[in-house]
Amino acid sequence: MADKLDTGDSFPNLTLNLVGGATLQLPGDLKSTYSIILFYRGHW
Repeated sequence: MADKLDTGDSFPNLTLNLVGGATLQLPGDLKSTYSIILFYRGHW
């Protein structure tokens, strides 16, 4: 299991696969300095 982020830590580089085949690079594709990221599992 990965370590948790603490206050002041940088967000790690992630590539997320989106519905429809696109990808999202985090935090590189975010357009603002400050962001809130919510991961929602949804219903399986």
